[in-house]
Amino acid sequence: MLLLSQCSKRALTETRRILDQFAERRGDRTWQTPITKQGLETLRRLLKKTARRNTAVACHWIRGQDHSELIWVVGDASQFNELGAVATNSTQRNIIRQRDENDWHTGQDIHLLTALAALLHDLGKASQAFQMRLLGQLQERNQYRHEWVSLRLFEAFVGDDDDSTWLARLAQPSIKDDATWLARLQCDGKGPPKKLPFAQLSKAPLAQAIGWLVVTHHRLPVAPEKDTNYTSHHNLGGKVGWITAQALEGVLSQMDAGWNECTDQGDANNLPLYWSFPHGLPVTTELWRKRAARLAVRLQALIKFPDKGNWLANPYVMHISRLSLMLADHHYSTLGLDDKGQPVEGRVKGQKCYPLFANTQGPTNQLNQTLDEHLLGVAQHSGEVTYALPRFELNLPRLARHRALTKRAQDARYRWQDKAVDMGQAIRERAQNQGAFIVNMASTGCGKTLANARIMYALANPVHGMRCSFAMGLRTLTLQTGRAFRDLLSLADDELAIRVGGNASRALFEHYEREAEKTGSASRQSLLDEDSHVLFEGNANVHPLLQRVIHDPAVNALLTAPVLVCTIDHLTPATESQRSGRQIAPMLRLMSGDLGII
Repeated sequence: MLLLSQCSKRALTETRRILDQFAERRGDRTWQTPITKQGLETLRRLLKKTARRNTAVACHWIRGQDHSELIWVVGDASQFNELGAVATNSTQRNIIRQRDENDWHTGQDIHLLTALAALLHDLGKASQAFQMRLLGQLQERNQYRHEWVSLRLFEAFVGDDDDSTWLARLAQPSIKDDATWLARLQCDGKGPPKKLPFAQLSKAPLAQAIGWLVVTHHRLPVAPEKDTNYTSHHNLGGKVGWITAQALEGVLSQMDAGWNECTDQGDANNLPLYWSFPHGLPVTTELWRKRAARLAVRLQALIKFPDKGNWLANPYVMHISRLSLMLADHHYSTLGLDDKGQPVEGRVKGQKCYPLFANTQGPTNQLNQTLDEHLLGVAQHSGEVTYALPRFELNLPRLARHRALTKRAQDARYRWQDKAVDMGQAIRERAQNQGAFIVNMASTGCGKTLANARIMYALANPVHGMRCSFAMGLRTLTLQTGRAFRDLLSLADDELAIRVGGNASRALFEHYEREAEKTGSASRQSLLDEDSHVLFEGNANVHPLLQRVIHDPAVNALLTAPVLVCTIDHLTPATESQRSGRQIAPMLRLMSGDLGII
C-alpha cells in the first residue's frame, strides 16, 4: 500500500503519528507497507476518527510494477484528482464563484424565517411559572407550555398590523412598541374566551409562518378528541377520531391552547404564574434588538418580491425551516459549562447578570444559559445551519469507481441489467437536474437486488460517487438485501449500514453470520477484494450542519454510510415525526442521496 498525505497544520502532525504506526516513511508525506485488509480498515477508521478540516490522506493499492489503484480518501478529496494524484503546481482564481451559488429558490426565505423564529421561540420561558420550574419550585404539569406563551407574546406585538407595519416597528422599536408585548397579551384561562392567534394574524402571512415555527419547535399541535367531528377517519395523537374534510380547511385558525397542552389540569391558583413576567422580556435587551432589527430589514426587502407571501402554503419551506430551528435549538441547549464553570466554546455572550434562564444542566440542575443568550445563540446557529444546507451532501461519504457495479453481466439471465444501466447512464444528466422515478419489475431470481444498486450507481455523478438508501417493508427482506450487498459489493460496516426495526431480527441475522464463520467462511476471504472501490470519506465532522448531528452514534450510522439498507420506518419520520426532532436525521438522509423502495 502507498499512502499519501496532503494535510496541513496540526492535521499533518496527527496523521503522521498514526501512519508511522502502520507503515514506513518514503518521504515527508509518503508511506509504504504491506498490510492486511483488517489492518487497512483499522488505519482508515483511526484517520477518520481524528480527521480535521485540513486532513487529506489517499491510499493506493500497488497492483503491479507500473500500476496503482486508488482505494480511499480520508478528508479533503479536492487535494487529489479522481485517480488520487497530486498536482505538481496549480493556480486558480475563483472569479465566477459558482460554488457559492445554489439553486435553492427559497433558501433566503428559509434562512430569514428560521433566524427570526429563533429569536422568538422561547420568549415564553420568561414567565414566572417557567422560572419557578427551573428552580424546582413548581412541580405540576404545564397548564400552558412555553411555546404557546411565546406565540401569544408574538401575536401581541403584531396585533392587527400587516407584515410591512410590524416589521417596520421591529426594525426601529420605541418604548410604546416595547409595551405592546405585554399590554396586548391574550392570557388564556383568564376572563372571557380569547381570540385564536392564527385567526388574529390573518392580515400578516409572514407572522403566521413565524408563529407556526415558534409553536411547533418542540412538537406539532394535536387536536383534542373532543374537538373532532365524526365523519371521516383520522388519527389524532394516537386516538382514533373522525373529522370532516371541511374542518381541515383553515385548520390553523381553529387552533387554541388545548392543541398544545392539556389545560384542564393543575392548580387554578398557579394560573396567573404562566402569564406573569416580573423581569420583563429579552426583547428590550440591546443585543436582541440589534439582531431583530437586522432581520426585520432583510424581511422587509423579501416580502416586496411579487412571488413571496403565504409561506404556510409551501410545505417544503416550513418543513426545512422547522428542521433547522429544532436542530439549532437542540445543539445550542447542549452547550453547557466546563469544569471551571465557564461557558464552553461556541456559546455567545448575552447581557451581563441577566436574571432569566432558559435551561439547566447536570444532575444537580445547575442553571446554565440565560434566556437572552439562548435566543441569540439559537439564532446564530440556525443561520449557520441554513447557510450550510444547500451543499452539505458534498461533505458526506460516497462510493466511486466500484468495479462490481460497473462490471457487465456474465450470465445471460442478467443481461437485462446491462441494458438498464446503459439507460441510467443516458439519462444521468437529466436526472440530476430534474430527478427520476424508475420502476424495476422482474421475477424472483432475476437479480433485482444487484440491479437496483447498479441503476442507482449509473444515475450518480461518476466523479463524486453514489449515496443511496434502500427502504423495505419487511425486516427479513431488509437483512437479506443488506447481506447480499455486503457480499456482492464487498462493503465494510461503515460503508453499508443495515437498520431494521426489531432486535430479534438482528440477533437472528448475526447468529447465521457466526454459523458461517464456524464453517471457515471468514478465513477463506482474500486479504483485499478484487472488486475494489474508492470511498471518499468527506469532511462531515467539520461541516457546520453535520457536526451538530453526527455526534449521536445512531444518527451517525444512519446518515454517514454511503449505502443504507433499512426498514422504511427509519425514513418515514422525515415527514411524520410529531416531536423531539425525530425527523431531522431521516430528512437529511433523504436530502443527501437517492432513494430506492423495494
